[in-house]
Amino acid sequence: MSKSGNWISFAAVAALASALTAAPAAAKTNFLDTIKKNTTLGSTIPANGDVNPYAIIVAPYSTGTIKKDDVLVGNFNDKGNLQGVGTTIVDYNPATSKTTLFASVPKTLPSCPGGVGLTTAIAFLKAGYVIIGSLPSTDGTFKTTGPGCLIVFDSNGKFIKTLAGSKIDGPWGNTALVDHGKTATLFVSQIGAGKFPSVTQSGKLASVLRLELAIGKDGPAIKKETVIGDGFGERADKDVFVIGPTGLALIGSTLYVSDAVGNSVNAIPHALTRNDSAGTGTLISKDGLFKRPLALENAPNGNLLVINGLDGEIIEVDPASKKQVASRWINTNKAQTPPGSGNLFGVALTPDHKGFYYVNDDVNTLAVAR
Repeated sequence: MSKSGNWISFAAVAALASALTAAPAAAKTNFLDTIKKNTTLGSTIPANGDVNPYAIIVAPYSTGTIKKDDVLVGNFNDKGNLQGVGTTIVDYNPATSKTTLFASVPKTLPSCPGGVGLTTAIAFLKAGYVIIGSLPSTDGTFKTTGPGCLIVFDSNGKFIKTLAGSKIDGPWGNTALVDHGKTATLFVSQIGAGKFPSVTQSGKLASVLRLELAIGKDGPAIKKETVIGDGFGERADKDVFVIGPTGLALIGSTLYVSDAVGNSVNAIPHALTRNDSAGTGTLISKDGLFKRPLALENAPNGNLLVINGLDGEIIEVDPASKKQVASRWINTNKAQTPPGSGNLFGVALTPDHKGFYYVNDDVNTLAVAR
């Protein structure tokens, strides 16, 4: 190669490098800005009359009676609208637009301290097991609640077992899951029913628990429990049972937590490996558009979707810039002030990542926004 040829090559490389340096970075599109409409898909009330849908999860594959992309929804109240006594999970099939009963358990399970009241804590294991939290009450109020448990069903909706005791204390909010088939790591936010005091902050009982599971022929078994977050506020509420940390979303090794009492979203670093509590973690975003943040979901663009409890809005947060970048009013029911207040809870991304499912617990329906 000639010297002139080398010069031309170096110049071309330099020009290309300069062009790449000068080119503006592509702006990230806000996920909520792509949402065009909301559609009600149907009722979530099963034959026994359970109401107040909380938990949502989309089936990643077909197994047992569950078809891939089915939407499972858990109910927190019974037909008398008593909170913390719901016992059913329904299965919505998008292909047929039909909803059927997936699972039901008795109001009392000897292995679940306090009874049964299915919460937002739901997970779907590769091995075909569905796990859902229970924060029970005997009279529909928080003052009679027990520590609860995690209830395990097989893929046909048959009750298999409960996971209870030790550090499990009021499984309440979302779960986050890393699933390797024969082992899994499950995170669950807990309201704290008083059995286990906060590790670091007296009087603030709510926590985030990491469970390391082994999956065998008898279903999942707990191999290790670690409280990785604690000191979150929680308080009883006559209208919504209890207020406390609800949403969880895992991005990389960072677990994001919605703090409903603190009106914020916080981050717990090294969530997969840490052996201690990060307390309430690092503040990511507070107040602004937040009106009691509840459920969280990972948006396809790397942002977080945050459901509000005190209005009908969903908020998008960029965890890198710590900014609330977009919002959308998805429940505009004017029967509440402001519209949609108290109506939203669970949220789950659609399989094509172009929208999200959510529940309207004022009218007990499943809806989708695209």
